[in-house]
Amino acid sequence: MKLSRVIEHINGSADGLNPALLGREVDTFVIDSRELKEGDVFFALSPPEYNIHGFNGDFIDATVYVKTAFDLGAAACVVRNDRFEGHQNELAGFIDQLIFVDDCILALQKLARGVYLEWNKPVVGITGSAGKTTAKELTSHVLSGSGRKVLRNIKNYNNGLGHPLTVLNLAKDPSYDVAVLEMGMSTPMNEIQKLCRITPPDISVVLNVLPVHLEHLGSIENIAKAKAEIIEGLKPSGTAVLNADDERVAAMRALFPGRSMTFGIDAKADVMAKNVAVSSFGQNRFQLVTPRGSAEVLFPLNGRHNILNSLAAAAVGVSFEMSVDSIADALSTAEAPSQRGEIIRFAQGFTVINDSYNSNPAALLSMVRTLIDGSGDDVRKIVVAGEMLELGKEAARQHFEVGVTIADSGVDMLIGVRGLADEIVAGAASAGMKDAIFAEDSNIAGEILTKEVGEHDVILVKGSRGVRTEIVIEKLLEKYKLDDLVPAESHVFGKNR
Repeated sequence: MKLSRVIEHINGSADGLNPALLGREVDTFVIDSRELKEGDVFFALSPPEYNIHGFNGDFIDATVYVKTAFDLGAAACVVRNDRFEGHQNELAGFIDQLIFVDDCILALQKLARGVYLEWNKPVVGITGSAGKTTAKELTSHVLSGSGRKVLRNIKNYNNGLGHPLTVLNLAKDPSYDVAVLEMGMSTPMNEIQKLCRITPPDISVVLNVLPVHLEHLGSIENIAKAKAEIIEGLKPSGTAVLNADDERVAAMRALFPGRSMTFGIDAKADVMAKNVAVSSFGQNRFQLVTPRGSAEVLFPLNGRHNILNSLAAAAVGVSFEMSVDSIADALSTAEAPSQRGEIIRFAQGFTVINDSYNSNPAALLSMVRTLIDGSGDDVRKIVVAGEMLELGKEAARQHFEVGVTIADSGVDMLIGVRGLADEIVAGAASAGMKDAIFAEDSNIAGEILTKEVGEHDVILVKGSRGVRTEIVIEKLLEKYKLDDLVPAESHVFGKNR
């Protein structure tokens, strides 16, 4: 893409730009000067834009890194007008390489919109209160199984910055056949609506509506409205893929006059999992039933929630006219994303389910059920549960009730980590659990667990990102060795090997 085209897409002002740069080909756009390579275009984001676009936290004015960007060989830098005025002394010498805009984040989004329009191929948008990343990975894996080249978000690039940065990869490589993009939100600022304006989905998937981000959105009804923006943002010719097992999601069918497809386990749906059987971790079997026929799936990811994620991916595959056998084959070779249900087996004979990426009450209890269902009766079951963030004014009560449920489920030991996790411990103790401990942080929780863990124990580690429960895993890895010799499919918990 020529730099002149970039300027056109972002509606930038470049009166002082060296005319020779207008024809320069550029294909990489960065917002972190540490990632910049020669020939890239640097967008210098600043606090006013972060505030306007609803990003929480303290952010550095990246205008101070413009000189560094040019030292590293940047082709051009996009700078906010008023920021330049405050940094004229150090930037005046680069005026022939600067492009001016009123809002650098909006400019980045406009550029992504322009790149998407030039690419003009199908987009699958995925949202939900939990499971977005796993569903995105499963969907990408299924579509890749049909020979399609799939662009997808890396990490959790699902917001007003990560989304356009993902889409801008198409400027470098337009050969992708389809983009599978998770779309997140955490504020009442119509975040998903804005993402849909950048890349209107051809298929929109809604996984669930759960009481998360209540601190910012106030009620689960508001969360449902925010998630529904991905359905309202569909192309008229598109398809809404909805979880029939979630009443709030199923009700979104009324928001879109076009084609829809449902998935579910309990409610009648277009795509269903029947005869679900769980023999141990990594050994889930079900019959995948679709409008295109049925097939048996040996699914390596754990938990009912991941079976629902697989059904969402299958529904997308059906929408792309894949055969049910191809979809089933793809699902059978799927892998869990990092820190989302990873099974880690240690040479000392215990096993850890690492689901430490994020947490909310429904997701935590779903993983507890996975722990119980996948473990033998003769093994000790331990839950390390971090504080769950952004639950709003009812957070203490929700933590307490989760603790009660954990105790009633058959868990043998609980370690609550940080803050309101003391309410999880209190709830468990009130329900009769004797081995319930509170740890001030994840380091302490890890130290407790490394001393406590024994042969054949099965441990679930789960917590919100801010609690950093992955540290618990790191503590275990410092003291114990991994067992790389036991294939997942051959391990049966509660039995001597």
